[in-house]
Amino acid sequence: MGKKRKHSETEAPAAVKKSDESAPERPKRTLLGWKDKNEVAEESKDTSSSTVFRNKERVLVTCSRRINYRYRHLMLNIVSLLPHCKKDSKVEAKSSKGATLNELVELKGSSSCLFFECRKHKDLYLWMVKSPGGPSVKFLVNAVHTMEELKLTGNHLKGSRPLLTFSSNFDKDVHWKLLKEMLTQIFGIPKEHRKSKPYHDHVFVFSIVDDHIWFRNYQISVPHNESDKIARGGLDKMTLIEVGPRFCLNPIKIFGGSFGGPTLYENPFYVSPNQIRALEKRNKAGKFAKKIKAKTRRKMHELSNPLEPDEFADMWKDDE
Repeated sequence: MGKKRKHSETEAPAAVKKSDESAPERPKRTLLGWKDKNEVAEESKDTSSSTVFRNKERVLVTCSRRINYRYRHLMLNIVSLLPHCKKDSKVEAKSSKGATLNELVELKGSSSCLFFECRKHKDLYLWMVKSPGGPSVKFLVNAVHTMEELKLTGNHLKGSRPLLTFSSNFDKDVHWKLLKEMLTQIFGIPKEHRKSKPYHDHVFVFSIVDDHIWFRNYQISVPHNESDKIARGGLDKMTLIEVGPRFCLNPIKIFGGSFGGPTLYENPFYVSPNQIRALEKRNKAGKFAKKIKAKTRRKMHELSNPLEPDEFADMWKDDE
């Protein structure tokens, strides 16, 4: 029998190097197709190196308690037109509503706020606020017509981005320029927002008439027949069809802060609805007083000028 070799004498077998023939890594799948890791890394480097401005505007839309149903429907119409807004529950319209709403805007991660405040179940006020630094504008809302009331034939895609048009009056005074900038930031839907659609099929029109801002919403209608296709830049066959809603904004005051602060502008032509109703009551009371005075004058005239006795008054009476 042969002798056993010692363990130290056994030579370790040479390690065989494996050829690096593993399968290539699977490319990353995206919504637009398959992408390699190198392409993804290059794209991330490009995006990080380029400082591109991204609009992160978020608008909080809420209202006060005891709001009228027509004004609530108007608020819901505006919510349906702005996909970048966030709706919240009703807020008590007290003196401390500014602090409450500022806290709500911060909790919701918003930068602007539209607050519909209803008073006496008749008057609607709109607060348009940039939070937290301001400015803020208080409007009186008149001539309200919701989509349900109008029943117009216009229709556009929900969530599509609008074109904003302003009349030339917005460039005359400083306060109109400030209002134009605020309306642009609040009603302009950010590009590539997750709830928006990359189409421009309707127009928001803001026009100044009699120191009031009138709002209209129109659909851009284009013929759909293949024979009637419109060339780029050809606007002759495009038409505008109104969608709604309609409302009119009467600016009252512009404040430097959020829901308050120093007064930057005050409308000298503003008359509150309470004063208008008081004048109407006085006019009605004046009519009633005129009627009473006319009755007393008539009685005095009859007493001072009595009628002469009629000789034929008892002619047809039977003699007893």
